[in-house]
Formats: sequence, structure tokens, C-alpha cells
Amino acid sequence: MRKIKKVKIEIYAPEEYIKTIVSELTEIDACRISDYDHVVSYGKVFGYWRPLERSNPVNGEKNKINFGEECKMEIICPSELIEKAIQVIKSNHPYAFQ
Repeated sequence: MRKIKKVKIEIYAPEEYIKTIVSELTEIDACRISDYDHVVSYGKVFGYWRPLERSNPVNGEKNKINFGEECKMEIICPSELIEKAIQVIKSNHPYAFQ
């Protein structure tokens, strides 16, 4: 069986968080491809969401369907760094992850 060496991570966040998240991921070599680092693809996306009563929304109102824009980032991460990368993302992301 072939071992998975790299994985793609998709991260949705407000545009102003891209540089921080990518810089922190680069510190652990998660955004490196060959002789390049800080490698990320991103684009603006639109979506709907409804923050429930126990939420603490960054954008939108509780119990109402909201519409908005954010960015979708894609990075390539060595599979052995995935757990570290998830921790870095959680520490630098504005949304509450559980």
C-alpha cells in the first residue's frame, strides 16, 4: 500500500487573516512546496450560515440566516505535519472551533 505523503487543507476565513495563518503555517513547513514557501492559493467565496443560540458569531446575527463573503485558502501540507497544522490554524483563526 502506498503511503500518503501530502494532503490539501482548505481553510475558510476573512481575508485579513490570510497572511497571519499562512505565515504561522510556514513556520512549521506546512506551506512549502519544493524550494518555495508561503505557498497558498485563495479566492473569495460567498456563503450562507445561521449562528445558533450558543454561538459567538464573528459576522452575522444569532438565529438569523446570514449571507457573506470570506476567503477559501488551499495549502499543501506534508501528512506528518497535519496535527501541528491543525493546531496552528485553530490558534490563529477567528472562528471558534470545537
